Amino acid sequence: MINVALRTRALIASGGAVVLGVVLTGCGSTDSGDAPAEHKSFALAGKTLTVESSNTALEIEPADVRKVEVTRRVDGWVVAGNGPDPEWGMQDGTLTLKVKCRALISDCSARHQVKVPRGVEVVVESGNGKINASGFDTPLTLRSHNGGVTIRDSSGKLSLETHNGTVTAEGISAKSVSAQSKNGSMRLDFSSVPDLVETQSHNGSTVIGLPNGSTTYAVSATAHNGRVSVEAPRSDDSPHVVKARSNNGRITVRNAN
Repeated sequence: MINVALRTRALIASGGAVVLGVVLTGCGSTDSGDAPAEHKSFALAGKTLTVESSNTALEIEPADVRKVEVTRRVDGWVVAGNGPDPEWGMQDGTLTLKVKCRALISDCSARHQVKVPRGVEVVVESGNGKINASGFDTPLTLRSHNGGVTIRDSSGKLSLETHNGTVTAEGISAKSVSAQSKNGSMRLDFSSVPDLVETQSHNGSTVIGLPNGSTTYAVSATAHNGRVSVEAPRSDDSPHVVKARSNNGRITVRNAN
């Protein structure tokens, strides 16, 4: 925790009123990566895990574990309030990971790393914070209200959504992918041929990288305000369907590098 020193200064404003000015000294920026690690395990009944997180970055991956294993790191300081106050718990298959900072002035940072038993379907709802996931062969749903969403090296069905942030998918072999961004760019790079790709962007560019080869795709791409470029082989009769929509932003459908 970073020590905060306060110095109060009295200023005479026009009209004779006294204004108290608070000057902060010794307040450094927070970095949860350097904070002490705390560990906790949670039993999971069933094959679906829902994660509800708030005010924290989240990293999640499958592992050879019997319980859901969580490592958290929290750092921060507040003035005229309290926090950071971390909370974690499991109830009815829902893992809650939250950090609260209630103050006039605050700088709080948190990171949670989650290991999930293999074979478990995962749904993540993030109130504020980026989401990183990798290595899943089960269905995965990632939603962030404020923060980027990144998924790597996964083959399970994907549903990705952010209201404010980028959507990035790398090394994906999923047969079905749905991605939405309210305000932010999207980039999806596939390592194997998908059957269905659906994207929708309200404000931001979209790039879909499809595997090189002789496979053709039934591509439907529309941008109300932006250029559309389709470089991948096309055929309206193809069973491999790509649907891309954008209200404001360029759409590119190309062969992946």
